[in-house]
Amino acid sequence: MSVRVAAVDGSDRRGGWRPDVDARLAALESPVREVLEPYASSLTETDRITLVPDAHYPFHPSTGMVTDPAVVGSIAGHLERWSEANVAVAGASDDRIAFDRTAEYLDYPSVVERFNADVVDLAEESRRDIVVALADDRISVSVPERLLESTVVVVPTLRPSEDGPVAGGIRTLGSHVTAVADTDLTAVAAMQAVEPAVSVLDATTAYGGDPVAADTLFAGPTPRIDAIGTSLLDRSIEEDPALRRAFGDEDPSVTLENGANGSGPDVDLTALRRRLPDGELPPPDDTHPAVTTAYRLYAAVAGDAVPPQLESKR
Repeated sequence: MSVRVAAVDGSDRRGGWRPDVDARLAALESPVREVLEPYASSLTETDRITLVPDAHYPFHPSTGMVTDPAVVGSIAGHLERWSEANVAVAGASDDRIAFDRTAEYLDYPSVVERFNADVVDLAEESRRDIVVALADDRISVSVPERLLESTVVVVPTLRPSEDGPVAGGIRTLGSHVTAVADTDLTAVAAMQAVEPAVSVLDATTAYGGDPVAADTLFAGPTPRIDAIGTSLLDRSIEEDPALRRAFGDEDPSVTLENGANGSGPDVDLTALRRRLPDGELPPPDDTHPAVTTAYRLYAAVAGDAVPPQLESKR
């Protein structure tokens, strides 16, 4: 089964990052369309679409640790032009911070409002218990109803998880469900329950120990997109419990199709793999300077407290 790949023009990056969201959206217009076109019919045969990015506090998109909101915004823009479906970008509050504040820090509201999309907090959604059969196991997962009642597009960034394997679309979905099973089984069960229409891997800025301007997008079935991410990060599918369970007896090999003309990928994956460093995740208190500056400005205006991890960097 083929996966679509498209290069993103990164010729005008400054210091490895385009701070201008309009410039990022312009650069993404064509490659996002190219990788999504094969899925246009399935994405437009619905009245509700939910985009699920890798969006968490406190990392800035320039680190590669979270999905670039411009990628999500560009996807929302194409969906708006192709259909009349209601489009939402979903994340979830956790015990540290509400999702609406995380979305504000990552600049989601100013991006998605251009495309008439909503930002929703899955932690506030009603949930449904679903039993999923995985080989000899039966896993009960509690899933936000929005993910069960809409067409889901997962938009992970290219980075490893805290434990080492690729973060990917499977684990992105797994972070939004609960179960008594271990995290890998939970993630695979979440994917089976939700049945995402497509996964779009944001490898515009990747993280593999340091941020890298990879300027590439991939789109395809979630396990195969995660397999590509695993390969690029020089991990093993066989050593990834979630991917092993997701593929089962299926051949995990992936054929790449150039999004531009179908004649073959114009992205040198071998060269890209060599460019990605092999390192640890940054500590959760290692915030991007832009986040630190923005939060201190907010705190000064609103009178809110500055979190300790930012206070220590004064």
